[in-house]
Amino acid sequence: MTKAIFPRVLIASTSTVHGRPYLEYASDIIIEHFASASKILFVPFARPGGISHDEYTSIAADYFIGLGKEVRGAHTFENCQDAISWAEGIFVGGGNTFVLVKELHEGGWMTAIPKAVDAGLPYMGTSAGSNVTGMTMCTTNDMPIVYPPSFKTMGLVPFNINPHYLDPDPSSKHMGETRETRIKEFHAFNTTRVVGLREGSCLWLKEGGLRLTGELPMRFFDGQSAPREIAPGEDIHFLMDWAR
Repeated sequence: MTKAIFPRVLIASTSTVHGRPYLEYASDIIIEHFASASKILFVPFARPGGISHDEYTSIAADYFIGLGKEVRGAHTFENCQDAISWAEGIFVGGGNTFVLVKELHEGGWMTAIPKAVDAGLPYMGTSAGSNVTGMTMCTTNDMPIVYPPSFKTMGLVPFNINPHYLDPDPSSKHMGETRETRIKEFHAFNTTRVVGLREGSCLWLKEGGLRLTGELPMRFFDGQSAPREIAPGEDIHFLMDWAR
């Protein structure tokens, strides 16, 4: 009998928690997630300026070298198929989600990566790289500095992500919209459920199960009832109710 292949997806709120080294807060999970992968493909497309793709890739490479992994940037391959054929794991970094989604659609990555994940390649995203694991990019926090061909993303999980989720600061004099207000605005026109992922938190999909890691609860929005807090360790299998 053929062994079932379960997608392996690590959705991280951020790459760096304040006061801690790059990816350090999730290192134990990352080590396990990429245990079978010696070659990590880093996708640097989300950073639009101020740092080159080579420079951005070197940040990820410095971290993974410490884990005994080899890293290559997606931009160093002729096409996405060559890159994915080389890779044993995929890491999509953060930055501007609009820039990332444009590049992923135009380069064929938006369909090629989900196929690779379905075939067993482990995927990890941080920030913008986490946004694209959902059904659409429409709950990003980023400015629309470019125009992607579509807002549709990979659908590795059947809901949307809002990384870097922030709670209102009761001492602030800022009168603008909160993250919760913005997500409620999204639900005025959309039915996709949304997870607000706070800093230092990850959603980890493995062996058909989904769990929340970290010390903080996530904020869950279904567009019908009041938002609710879900703590690490609580049953969140309902988020995987339907497949892509």
